[in-house]
Amino acid sequence: MAASEENSGLFPIFVLTMIALPLVPYTIMKLCRAASKKVKSINCQCDVCSRSGKYRKSIFKKISNFSTWSNLTLVLLWIIMGVLVYYIKNINREIQVFEPFNILGLQPGASDSEIKKAYRRLSIQYHPDKNPDPAAHKYFVESIAKAYQALTDPISRENFEKYGHPDGRQGFQMGIALPQFLLNIEGASGGILLLWIVGVCILLPLVVAVVYLSKSSKYTGNNVMHQTLSAYYYFMKPSLAPSKVMDVLIKAAEYMEIPIRRSDGEPLQKLFVLVRSELNLDLKNIKQEQAKFWKQHPALVKTELLIQAHLTRQTATLTPELQNDFKRVVELAPRLIEELMKMAVIPRTAQGHGWLRPAVGVVELSQCIIQAVPLGARKATGGSSEGNAPFLQLPHFSEAVMKKIARKKVKTVQEFRDMKIEDRAELLSQTGGFSAAEIQDVEAVLDMMPSVTVEVTCGTEGEEGIQEGDIVTVQAWVTLKRANGLIRALPHTPYFPSHKEENWWFLLADQNSNNVWLSQKVSFMDEASAVTAASKAIEETMEVSGANPKETNKAVRDAVDKVKSGSRLVMGKFQAPAEGNYNLTCYLLCDSWLGCDRKTGVKVKVVKRTRAGTRGGVTEEGPVLEDGADEEEEIEEEEYDEDYESEYSEDEEDNKQKIKKENHANGKAPASSSGSGSDSDEE
Repeated sequence: MAASEENSGLFPIFVLTMIALPLVPYTIMKLCRAASKKVKSINCQCDVCSRSGKYRKSIFKKISNFSTWSNLTLVLLWIIMGVLVYYIKNINREIQVFEPFNILGLQPGASDSEIKKAYRRLSIQYHPDKNPDPAAHKYFVESIAKAYQALTDPISRENFEKYGHPDGRQGFQMGIALPQFLLNIEGASGGILLLWIVGVCILLPLVVAVVYLSKSSKYTGNNVMHQTLSAYYYFMKPSLAPSKVMDVLIKAAEYMEIPIRRSDGEPLQKLFVLVRSELNLDLKNIKQEQAKFWKQHPALVKTELLIQAHLTRQTATLTPELQNDFKRVVELAPRLIEELMKMAVIPRTAQGHGWLRPAVGVVELSQCIIQAVPLGARKATGGSSEGNAPFLQLPHFSEAVMKKIARKKVKTVQEFRDMKIEDRAELLSQTGGFSAAEIQDVEAVLDMMPSVTVEVTCGTEGEEGIQEGDIVTVQAWVTLKRANGLIRALPHTPYFPSHKEENWWFLLADQNSNNVWLSQKVSFMDEASAVTAASKAIEETMEVSGANPKETNKAVRDAVDKVKSGSRLVMGKFQAPAEGNYNLTCYLLCDSWLGCDRKTGVKVKVVKRTRAGTRGGVTEEGPVLEDGADEEEEIEEEEYDEDYESEYSEDEEDNKQKIKKENHANGKAPASSSGSGSDSDEE
């Protein structure tokens, strides 16, 4: 029984140890992360963003930010640890060492007469005949009588003095740190122990496995339904304008689960009238087009109208129920758009190429949703190929203000950013009628807008040129700068209901064949991960090139310095196509800002494979020309590029026939055009 009580007393210590082992280091790690966070704000400080309430530092906001499941679990575990420590220290009975001299109130080495005198004194106080208290009886039998026997019996006293116990040498004893009621396997306690073992060891893992498998069978790692990915893959086409991309986006299974209420009918009808101009309806057959629109699945109609209400900034007219649906629809959009982008660049050809036009359309739709800018505002006007859309993301700008500014020959947002601060303030105040506070808001957003540059190199590792069938390695350094000096920052998104991190898409593509040769997502939010990835990539590259450890370490240090100064390394590989000169384009597309995208020309020369191993061909960056024929070919591609940017839905077969006719008129063979191998494969 005593052994059982001792084992039961160890159970709180066992539980405390099991909780403390993972909890203490995890807490230290979280505190270090919190301490290492930059004090400088990374979100926009303009008045429009402040009034949106997303970044407001109120007490409620702080509590809600702290009240995550992770933090609440952490606090609860620390409370449990504190209770266990208090229980072990003050409540739980400590295991006492048997000390007969202390029990009788004597000093070690006392004589027999002193022992008998102390025993008689304690007997008067605790003997059952003198004291009817059961606790006194228990103390007398288990402690006083046992101590008196141990000191008066010669053998017991010798054992005590020699081994510290009246019974002599004690063996090693092991216990189980479980509660006493679980150790008593007689009667009902045996069933409790059995249920505890079955529940913890069998049922709990089984329930966790069932929940995980049921969720994983329905959702991907990005918390997007498998049914959504199947729909996106099926409806994705090689040539899609942003408005057509919208038709694919709203077919997500997540949107089909939005509740359809009878009370939503009238508000949606009113909303339809407000956003009808953005629905691309044929005005000649407007009645038929409207009837066709309302015949769609109710979830599709509701989703598209809510997204259009966001793009046109008409959400103030929504009912409270529709406001909740709107928030859910818009907050799901970035996650779904990312998967839609992956469906656009997923390998579709024999060479493993994706599609360029839908990829650009997906990013443009993402920019409009994040900044709440109508898709119609992207139509080319005057000297701007992007229309008025980039200006509409700036605070206090409207169509009327942009018309006034356009008269001052400021056509693009880049021209507006390149102006001196004094000239820009004068333009806004005198032409646009902006107040000093409104001008300050515009300057704050312009300071947050990123500018990116890219350095791209393509080549075969360990070789001088690129031959047919070689594995070509692409290495690109993407550098981001802002006027306010920040690298990691949240974009200006006053109309988006939640926080949104800006991401970039790196695309190496052939405009002529509509093929994406290489694609990768780039983020400037996590510097630690970028340092690790760049170090590993550079180290592997240097090892392949046969560099010594000193050169490798220097290259890694340089890469780390680049990352910390605002650059990100993009590495990828593709197989070299057939012999020819390929004028590729490197795209850097931002999913959050309008007017911040970047395009860079990359020329790749692939030579015919030779048996002798003689290699030739050089990879160059930018619009570098080799001869007059190449110059004519590049002029043709620039003309095609203008058509490509203004009309995404142009028939691909017509483009191929057009290029063939132009090449024939110039006396070229069809196979000499850039990217002809990819065209034939796609046909």
